[in-house]
Amino acid sequence: MTMTITTNVAWATLILIHILPAMVLVRPSLISKLYGVSASGQVGILLVHRGALFLAVILVCAYALFEPSARRPASLVAATSIIGFLAIYGMSGLPQGPLRSIALADMIGLIALVIVLRDAW
Repeated sequence: MTMTITTNVAWATLILIHILPAMVLVRPSLISKLYGVSASGQVGILLVHRGALFLAVILVCAYALFEPSARRPASLVAATSIIGFLAIYGMSGLPQGPLRSIALADMIGLIALVIVLRDAW
């Protein structure tokens, strides 16, 4: 029972850390605040698309929260999102600025990720 609660909280945590970046899909003005770049132009378009991809991460994590059979593939999606960004951030030399906040959120998300991976696999 305790693992079920812990796992559910972990899935909810993964959902929560992806909400703000997903919000750029409906509020592109957040791009400059979150990423320190202009919301207009080609980079802005890519970041709005990134918001759509984060919405997909949220949806699969929410599905996994309520459907245990979805947890393996959903854990892979969440792992790709979190570990992928942290790896790219690290390979880029750990830049200062808004990306550091994203990295910190993802580092917190690693705890939840370990819990859901352990449960799913």
